[in-house]
Formats: sequence, C-alpha cells, structure tokens
Amino acid sequence: MLKVKDVMTKNVVTVKAALLLKDAIRILVGKGISGVPVVDDFGKVIGILSEKDIMNYMFSGNLSAAIVSEAMTKNVISMTSETDLDKVALLIGEKKFRRVPIIDNGKLVGIISRRDIIRSLLSE
Repeated sequence: MLKVKDVMTKNVVTVKAALLLKDAIRILVGKGISGVPVVDDFGKVIGILSEKDIMNYMFSGNLSAAIVSEAMTKNVISMTSETDLDKVALLIGEKKFRRVPIIDNGKLVGIISRRDIIRSLLSE
C-alpha cells in the first residue's frame, strides 16, 4: 500500500497571508500551479489559496488592493505523510479538493494533488 510520502510533492511553494493577492496570482501563474498553502511566520499552515478562491473573491472584492488572507480558505484539512494513499484519494474525491497539505508534527512537509495521485497509477 502506497503512502502519501511516496507520491507527494516535497518542495512546496507557499505564500504568506499578508502578500498582495495579485502577487500570489503571479506566483501561481509563474509556477504553473493552481493553489498554494498559506503559512504564518513560523511556517504553520493557516490557509489554502486556490484558483477557485481567487475567482470567488474577484466578484466580491478589490483585487488590486486585496491580500491573500482576504481570499484564502481558512479551514484547512490536512493529512500526514504516513496516510495511506487511498485514504487521501477518497478525501480528495469526496470533498472535490485539488490538493491537500501534508503536515507532520505541525510542520508542512509536502502537498499532494490529484495529479500526484494519478501519476502514481503509472508506477504501479
């Protein structure tokens, strides 16, 4: 049985809550990713910013002056690196998430996305 640690992305792009939203958008576009964990000054995950969050915010707020914390999802569901891959795949499918941060002992150690899970099917 594969574990999350076997397929997760370990070098995680993150942003801070006080970053201008337009700068976070530049990071997403520049890195070719659809979302990032939002971390505090100690590296603790305090939110997730996704393309969906940005799309929802653009209809209700001022994008040019907004900061990440205004648009991010604050209730973050995470898993550990020892979680069975099928358990996180089920969570992603049921909740319609695109990614789940992986946290061990309070520290962000990776992120797993739909694409990571699908890619793992090729190696089986």
